[in-house]
Amino acid sequence: MSAMTLDDRTFDFELPPELEAHEPAEQRGRSRDDVRLMISSGDGSEIRHARFADLPRFLSAGDLLVLNTTATLPAALRARRENGDEIALHYSTSLPGGLAVVEPRHAEVDAGDLLALPGGGRARLLVPYRDSSRLWIAQLAISEPIAAYLRRWGRPITYPYVNGRFGIDAYQTVFAEVPGSAEMPSAGRAFTRPMLACLRRSGVRLAKLVLHTGVASLERHERPYEEWYEVPARTAELVRKTHSSGGRVIAVGTTVVRALESSVDRNGQVIASSGWTDLVIDSSHEMRAVDGLLTGLHEPRASHLMMLEAIAGRQHVAAAYREALSHGYLWHEFGDLHLILPSLSLH
Repeated sequence: MSAMTLDDRTFDFELPPELEAHEPAEQRGRSRDDVRLMISSGDGSEIRHARFADLPRFLSAGDLLVLNTTATLPAALRARRENGDEIALHYSTSLPGGLAVVEPRHAEVDAGDLLALPGGGRARLLVPYRDSSRLWIAQLAISEPIAAYLRRWGRPITYPYVNGRFGIDAYQTVFAEVPGSAEMPSAGRAFTRPMLACLRRSGVRLAKLVLHTGVASLERHERPYEEWYEVPARTAELVRKTHSSGGRVIAVGTTVVRALESSVDRNGQVIASSGWTDLVIDSSHEMRAVDGLLTGLHEPRASHLMMLEAIAGRQHVAAAYREALSHGYLWHEFGDLHLILPSLSLH
């Protein structure tokens, strides 16, 4: 197994196939929350290995855990080209006027191409989305709202490392409420209702926001693109109160970081806001809203690693990933979790 190497631009390492999580923990004969948890703090010199059930030990009364309550859509569709060839079409996000951002998977397409969709639907590819080489803006002609249409005809987006097909429930968090994500914000998957109740009893506060995730891509490492989010007034208030009382704001997932940091005013305070965010968080970004992060393990050269660097610093992230590789942690949406904290205290 190769160690992580660093260059001037990005994190690069080899991810061995045996460290890919191929199915949910439930399919491995475990419960949803029976995954491993690595905790790293400070400059990365202090690293602990635990189970997700141990999470309350590493949080303190007065800390705030912020959850993304987006619900995952079955966003993968079968589509047929005008020449009769069948391809996969991934819905990413909706735009005004019946438009949507879509990804024709592993298919060479051109502007104007018409794709036949299940149930008599159609998708006309108009122009590439921004400067992407894989995403397109499409005009959709379907007979019902997109969420209902996908529930009827779609299936969850999966990638080659997943063995088998699992229902949409496998791609939902227990606190999912608002349909809109093409892919699961997987950092929250291991939570159970008893765990959330345990955290509340221990004095950890919980807050909600929404950020609808678009499609990812393991083949290309592109800069993040626009996503729709909403930070409610109650959540903004809790973030401000937590900071003023000396508590820590812990984001559950990179989506929460992006939403909160997009909702900071010119005085550095988190306020209620909603809309489309194109914020790219890299090492040059000064974190205003978030102190720590619970996240999965990210692929080599993934843009999310730049966000981790902004939160914890390059030395910290590099040390943690070397540790995760050497200790056999599992990657991807059904894998293990990583808790990044500014300082470590056990309870």
